[in-house]
Amino acid sequence: MTDPYRVFRGALPDVCSDDPARMVFVGDAEGRCEVFTWDADARTVRQVTDRPGGTAHCAIDADAHVWWFEDDAEGNGRWWFRAFEGGPRLPALPGAPAGQPRGLAMAPDGTVAAAVADADTTTLLVGRRGRAPRVVLRTPAPFRLAGISADGDLLALAAAPGDDPAVTVLTARGEPVAVLSGSGEPGPSRGGALSADAGAWAGPGAEAEVGVRAEAEAEFGAGDEAEVRFRAEVEAGDGAEDRAEVETAARARARAGSEAEFGPEADVRLRAEAEARAGAEDRAEVEVEVEVEVEVEVEVAGWARGDAGGVADGSAAAGVGGPAGATDEPATPGPEDGTGRPGGRGAAARLWCLGFSPRPGDRDLLLVRESGHRYVLATWTPAAGMTALPWCSFDTEITARWYPDGRAVLVRQERHGRSLLHRVEPRTRRRTPVPTPAGSLLDAAPRPGDALHYVWTDTAHSPVAHATDETPLPPAGPATVVPGHHTDWWTPGPDGRVHSLLSLPERRPAVPPPAVFLVHGGPADHDRDAYDATVHSLVASGYAVVRVNYRGSTGYGPDWRRAFTDGVGHTQVRDLVAVRAELVRRRMIAGDATALWGVSWGAYLVLLALGTRPGLWRAGVAVKPVADWAAAHRSTTPALRALDVRLFGGTPDDMPESYARSSPITYAADVAAPLLVVGATKDAKCPPGQIRSYLGALERAGVPHEAMWLDTGHDGYDGAAHVSVLRRSLRFLHTHLPAAHRPAGPQRPPARVGGSRSH
Repeated sequence: MTDPYRVFRGALPDVCSDDPARMVFVGDAEGRCEVFTWDADARTVRQVTDRPGGTAHCAIDADAHVWWFEDDAEGNGRWWFRAFEGGPRLPALPGAPAGQPRGLAMAPDGTVAAAVADADTTTLLVGRRGRAPRVVLRTPAPFRLAGISADGDLLALAAAPGDDPAVTVLTARGEPVAVLSGSGEPGPSRGGALSADAGAWAGPGAEAEVGVRAEAEAEFGAGDEAEVRFRAEVEAGDGAEDRAEVETAARARARAGSEAEFGPEADVRLRAEAEARAGAEDRAEVEVEVEVEVEVEVEVAGWARGDAGGVADGSAAAGVGGPAGATDEPATPGPEDGTGRPGGRGAAARLWCLGFSPRPGDRDLLLVRESGHRYVLATWTPAAGMTALPWCSFDTEITARWYPDGRAVLVRQERHGRSLLHRVEPRTRRRTPVPTPAGSLLDAAPRPGDALHYVWTDTAHSPVAHATDETPLPPAGPATVVPGHHTDWWTPGPDGRVHSLLSLPERRPAVPPPAVFLVHGGPADHDRDAYDATVHSLVASGYAVVRVNYRGSTGYGPDWRRAFTDGVGHTQVRDLVAVRAELVRRRMIAGDATALWGVSWGAYLVLLALGTRPGLWRAGVAVKPVADWAAAHRSTTPALRALDVRLFGGTPDDMPESYARSSPITYAADVAAPLLVVGATKDAKCPPGQIRSYLGALERAGVPHEAMWLDTGHDGYDGAAHVSVLRRSLRFLHTHLPAAHRPAGPQRPPARVGGSRSH
């Protein structure tokens, strides 16, 4: 089989501010994610990186130097750069400590800020391209670099949205300016989650800076390269017009009966996914011909369990709830308050940071604040502090970017699995709907002259890049059409109706088809009405596919995200069971032939559902799951340990019963269905040790299961790992959940494109 997998791009390219024809993006390199340049004038592509494990983070500065992050299997690495036309590969911030990327921001005066995190600390660096940076902050508290002001003097750091403070503003010299929380009350100029735990606000001349600079100069020289101007393309936003929401939602509903529309994650961010087509049985073995692509978004949300990551082009864009664009922070429920509802009574109001205005002279920082049942746009300035804009609120999650002139923001709202766009002018209080085709948007960016670039898709159609100013954009990938019938399904529930995306095979059998429930990650994520390569593969193989946006999902408002009525995990399983029951009752799917398939948090729910509702499922596939909350907590990243505390209301030592009750290993002996478990030996987010313990529990209980191990971390940029998992999973399902109809031979889509499972 030749050319078995490709990379599919689900994000817009990063654009050089001083020469918009020059762009950089992550695309296909023989199945790996690698960095490429795109010259829109010449319509030429040049590959910049070529690494065995692939490359996912990139940016371009105002002088058209291409930046990328080189990391190892554990995700630790450093920034590098080279000229747009080519040339030597050089360290971007020589002497900077290695770590995982937590944001990169560039100001027009050439100031560059970057954040990196290791197992114990997050470090904030400030410098200039090619020169040794100084350490501004080193702290054990996890944070994301959310932006740099146009004058290069202010930096915004974002903690988890529910933390107090959620946002800290510093000068580029490391001097605290403000700390902000979702309550709207300013904090002290020093202290708060970042500084109190740090013990070191490292300003100019600090010992840490001297050490970094001395190390850099010894290895690379003093850095005599001329300073370069960088322009930050800033992302921010909120706001929507209710009338536009109603009109667009009505249009989507009218269309929903035939082909579903998609719009994760997030959040400009990295998503990798495999695509495959099932083949026929040959000598009692299923032959599967696989065509895989990996969707790439330049900024990384980490996984759906919530680790921060990624690249920022000036403000490290963040989406409220993440998947409405790039989620750089785990927008997750708050701690339990005794009601079983994370983020319920007594939880801190949440605040998201979406970056500084790019307009020269402005120091406006754009924020989104959760207020009651809605998300409200807000701004902060050094003079006025934080000001809420109650006229600019939304009922579901959003992300946004500043327009290049800084006078307006483009808001992208994720609502009930679909996308809406709005132009918001904070100073004139104007909100205007921005027309786009019915469907969903993986990315959208305003360009000079009120132009709009965006990537559109829906369940039946692979993503397509559009530019209203006719700027040539690198193609997102060859087009394809998903077979079958795609629609919405709403199921009554205790906290409101549960929305599902239902895809049925093209050829409807006389009896209801077997069904695979694809369980999304999160919990702060959602399934969108979008192209998904796994859906494509399963529907083409004769399966129905059900994607449930259970309670805790984004895209349905704050109340839905906080609705953990039955506790962590059990609430979501209850919704999966309710949707299954109704679809079986309505004869849409077979009652004796349903399976579960999930990744990360989705895989966790697969294990929990198999153990707590064992009579309902015929098979399960769990890829990189949490199987034991307490064990995972003790060996995962600081950001995820903080997430666990917010989910459960304390540590495993504080809340042992809660952790045990929500852990699949507690119910391992009750699993009845055959189970495929996939783990990764270098996974820091869902550590391999707790997966091995779960497999041991299955073995002792005599539960039929298979195990597959990848020599990777949690995230990956190489399609080979994804296609191997997909091959194994499809064969496993064909064995334990035979489809009513499978094509007589390998079936290929019209063109090779991939899609995303936002996990």
